[in-house]
Amino acid sequence: MPEILVLYYSHRGAVKEMAHLIARGIEQIPGARARLRTVPRIASVTTVAQPAVPESGAPYCELADLEECAGLALGSPTRFGNMAAPMKHFWDGTGALWSNGTLAGRPAAVFTSTSSLHGGQETTLLSMMLPLMHHGMMIVGLPYTEAALSTTGTGGTPYGASHMAGAASDLPVSAEEKTLCIALGKRLAEVALKLAA
Repeated sequence: MPEILVLYYSHRGAVKEMAHLIARGIEQIPGARARLRTVPRIASVTTVAQPAVPESGAPYCELADLEECAGLALGSPTRFGNMAAPMKHFWDGTGALWSNGTLAGRPAAVFTSTSSLHGGQETTLLSMMLPLMHHGMMIVGLPYTEAALSTTGTGGTPYGASHMAGAASDLPVSAEEKTLCIALGKRLAEVALKLAA
């Protein structure tokens, strides 16, 4: 059964929740399965920032997870309009896959969470697309045929799913945001299965 990799970094939990919603959407498509993975925090000093195996939650992503995936959903909180450093650090280590064209032709989608509505959601989504495009992946967004995209007062963009967490990062994922996360997972799985066929 084709597996879609849902790879995320989450600092306060919102991106992790979104990852699980996207995985739920993926698994609503017959014949598709989600594989949840995360990346460790990085340190500003040259010491180990995290244990080799996470204490709980999704395992850390390995290059083999990328090699084996039929598609990819990539998520990160925004950091000044860009993906968080742990996620960027992970992608900086994928040069061998890039040189082999391992991910070329596979579909990918992106998702993010910000503290404010205009806190760089779209630029963060675009920043995550850059390494994926260099790897030759095909970007899958959210079309305006998704009604929640036109009615949401919180997150949601045609570039990918998004969430507005608030200044204290205490706002729950809204009903529209949940709907769009699930829709993105379903769309990614449908495209991945068509391409795999």
